[in-house]
Amino acid sequence: MNKDLTTGKPETVLWQFCLPLFGSIVFQQLYNIADSLVAGKFIGENALAAVGNSYEITLIFIAFAFGCNMGCSVIVSQLFGAKEYGRLKTAVTTACIFSALLCAALMLAGILGSVPLLHLIRTPREVFADSRLYLYIYVWGLPFVFFYNIATGIFSALGDSKTPFYFLAVSSTSNIAVDILFVKAFHMGVAGVAWATFLCQGISCILAVLTVWARLGKIPVKSKPPLFDTGLLKRILVIAIPSILQQSFISAGNIMIQGVINGFGASVMAGYSAAVKLNSLVITSFTTIGNGISNFSAQNMGAHKYSRIRECFGAGLKMVWLLCIPFCILYIFLGKYLLLLFMERESAAALLAGRQFLWIISPFYFAVSAKLVADGILRGLSAMGFFMAATFTDLILRVVLAFLLSGWTGSAMGIWSAWPIGWCIATAMSVLLYRRKCREFPS
Repeated sequence: MNKDLTTGKPETVLWQFCLPLFGSIVFQQLYNIADSLVAGKFIGENALAAVGNSYEITLIFIAFAFGCNMGCSVIVSQLFGAKEYGRLKTAVTTACIFSALLCAALMLAGILGSVPLLHLIRTPREVFADSRLYLYIYVWGLPFVFFYNIATGIFSALGDSKTPFYFLAVSSTSNIAVDILFVKAFHMGVAGVAWATFLCQGISCILAVLTVWARLGKIPVKSKPPLFDTGLLKRILVIAIPSILQQSFISAGNIMIQGVINGFGASVMAGYSAAVKLNSLVITSFTTIGNGISNFSAQNMGAHKYSRIRECFGAGLKMVWLLCIPFCILYIFLGKYLLLLFMERESAAALLAGRQFLWIISPFYFAVSAKLVADGILRGLSAMGFFMAATFTDLILRVVLAFLLSGWTGSAMGIWSAWPIGWCIATAMSVLLYRRKCREFPS
């Protein structure tokens, strides 16, 4: 059901809207966690390392899908808040046409560039073949990734965060079952993990696109809107390009960091692969809540209700900090047992690497979550210059420090330490830029 986010108590509306988004991203992360869990438990340490190694490259493709999601979602939110329904429908079809062309180009680049990228990050010989196979299958499923992201962005823009939750709950739990079926019953190895994700994402995408099209058809318009509008594409790209650059540079930075990690051997790679999936669950949860905050801010910007945007920051901060507490407790005190979920047998070196990563970064979730709340508001207001400044600061610091500190300490501990330093500095920037933007609002 479509929901107007410009009415009602802001804190209550935001909680009701964002909690299903949080549930959705938990199930979304089950896709990636299931791949690593099944690979590590039922195939072996090298398979776990291969899936984790490929994951950093797949994030580049996800970055483009995420950018298209945000560009479409923010503009559709603004038009929905302003009740410009004809232009809203044109914005959706414009985003779909652009995304289809971009997806085709990325598939070609993925097919031709996967092997050079794996060499670039110094993928060890024992995991190279599986990494390459996983990537090839993933690339063929890119249309599902793109159009599912577009569909969920539209649902969120219309104030509906529950429908994506239902889709993801079914498809992600199915993915776990199909993962195990393909690997255990059909003995397909890493290919089974990849094909399971391909199949479940495909079904989820088709159902989501059909549902969103039916939903849009119920929105009344005076005349048939055009399929494509250059002006709306420019507005979408103003949001999409910085979002793509943000996620792409983060992914590129993570690939560079993965190259440093690979120099410490397969055991450290496996430990990091397991730990980074747990970390991604947290960061992606905060990012998704930030996306919901973007939709809330964009709808209220379209309706010129600026006081509600100011209230959004405090409500969002309360929400993410409440989530930080259980994650910190789990990762600090029970990290060993969570990591063992991904491993067929206890590997002392892999466990130590994973536990050290979680111990170092988890207390700083309070800092990075505040950044992502501020970023969400900036993006919803189309203040992408401010948004990019804080993001690039975090990325550059983390990459540079990972190289420097790993060389200085001679261990992976130096790499892990780069995360909190980058997060803290970037958080200070994001919050200050958000406050500056708020001072521009009419009284």
